[in-house]
Amino acid sequence: MGRIVALDYGKKRTGIAITDELQLIASGLTTVPTHELFSFLKDYTKTENVTGFVIGEPKQMDNTPSESEALIQPVIKRLTKLFPQIPIERQDERFTSKLAVRSMIEGGVKKKKRRNKALVDEISATLILQAYLNRIE
Repeated sequence: MGRIVALDYGKKRTGIAITDELQLIASGLTTVPTHELFSFLKDYTKTENVTGFVIGEPKQMDNTPSESEALIQPVIKRLTKLFPQIPIERQDERFTSKLAVRSMIEGGVKKKKRRNKALVDEISATLILQAYLNRIE
């Protein structure tokens, strides 16, 4: 099969999560400064068999696109251009940041570490990817 890479895109940082080769388990990989995202993905896809990208889809409560969607569309276009053979899927990302913090609390992560926004972004990407995997089962 190959790995699926999920992105929780943000202006400053992008959280990245991956599946195992069998696409059963979503795991956090890292968080990268957004200006380094494409360089990171080029390097990553050289060493790993990536068969899909999942990008968080920010929506309002009424299901309309949120303001950040305008920032994500150019990223999708660039990904399509750089990796034309790798399909891109979208996954609703509402509440992933709140769920990420809640999972950190429930996991016993200390308050100081919960303030680490990069860790929250990585966990959010993992939640986006797990939701995607659950949806396609």
